[in-house]
Amino acid sequence: MRHVFSRPVRLLSVAAFAALLGGCAHVGQDDFQAEMDRLRSEVEAGDRANAARIDEVDARVAELEQQMQTLESALVEMGDEFDATVMRLEASLRFATPVHFGFDQAEVRSQDMEVLRRFASVVGEHYPGAMITVEGFTDPSGPAEYNLRLGQERADAVRGVLVGEGLMDGNVRAVSYGEDTSRLIVPGASNEDTEAVLNRRVVLVVDHAPNSGMTS
Repeated sequence: MRHVFSRPVRLLSVAAFAALLGGCAHVGQDDFQAEMDRLRSEVEAGDRANAARIDEVDARVAELEQQMQTLESALVEMGDEFDATVMRLEASLRFATPVHFGFDQAEVRSQDMEVLRRFASVVGEHYPGAMITVEGFTDPSGPAEYNLRLGQERADAVRGVLVGEGLMDGNVRAVSYGEDTSRLIVPGASNEDTEAVLNRRVVLVVDHAPNSGMTS
């Protein structure tokens, strides 16, 4: 079993040994040197263990960041094909899909299935351990509480498609922002307005998994 010493623990160990010496007048120079050598060896072993752990974490972070960069490139290429946009936000990716919904509906339209299939395939190929958050939105028609529920139903529907296409169930979550006015695509469009469909959408956010050692 390795002993990893922080500076306070090192000082405590040396202080404890010094106290032991103070209580015994017959500790010889050889005994003193042997104990100091033992303490020094333990401290050095702890330092090596800490350095190895830091190197391990750094390597893992670099590996995950490389996966995220590769995924970003693949999603940008896919976005050009499907008229979707990709935005990098520090350690996460925000994929604004062309997936929209009919008025007061939460069913995924048949014409939107292909982009979701491709998204699941690209993530599964380049970063299968990523955490995906499906954000659901509505237009501002109706009560805010109702729209929050509707946004959740839309996010849940898309989540179901992604999991059905092979993404890990525990790595895909769904949240609703309802009619959040700060995030409407067309602020004045609602109900049956032609452009209101742009507000009835989902956004897919890709993050490093919580236990990956990365923060976002």
